Amino acid sequence: MARAAELVARYGYFAIFGLLMLGIVGPLIPDETILVFAGILAREGRLDYVAVLAAGYAGSLCGITLSYVVGRKGLLYVIERMPFFRRHSGKYMARVQTWFERYGRWTLFFGYFVVGVRHFTAVVAGTSQMRVRHFAIYAYTGGLIWVICFVSLGYLLGDQWERVGHTLNAGAAGVALAIALGAVIWVWWKRRLNK
Repeated sequence: MARAAELVARYGYFAIFGLLMLGIVGPLIPDETILVFAGILAREGRLDYVAVLAAGYAGSLCGITLSYVVGRKGLLYVIERMPFFRRHSGKYMARVQTWFERYGRWTLFFGYFVVGVRHFTAVVAGTSQMRVRHFAIYAYTGGLIWVICFVSLGYLLGDQWERVGHTLNAGAAGVALAIALGAVIWVWWKRRLNK
């Protein structure tokens, strides 16, 4: 995180854009912390609040769109063209498409707020061939709200962020654990019913 903060402090909007684009596409860069830190810099007058929002939103849009394209053109191509993947993924692809049609849109919207989830939702949306229009409506709206929330947290809390951040991290970990546990129980229950 120290390196990311140093890049934001030194290169400003370009670093915010680049780090958020890379953070959503792949490497687990601490996206929320970058947004909060940029909000703190805006509070201190070192960056402009609106420009921080614009850079963060543009970076997140580019990242999630690139992830969608990777899923739709790259991963789907590999699955369809390589016999090994086609043979072993065929029965699961129909399930993924059905699930994503029912719940995936909201996963795209809320996925930004769950670390790790946002990195995969767009790839799965692309692989399941979700329409571009539906992808854009949910992913881009969720991204806007996510950027505004975390930049505003930094702007409003300033130096108090570290104290509040530890509490939020513990709460987020608890929510993520509860979601994971609920998913495991749901899968177990569905399998039991299908026997």
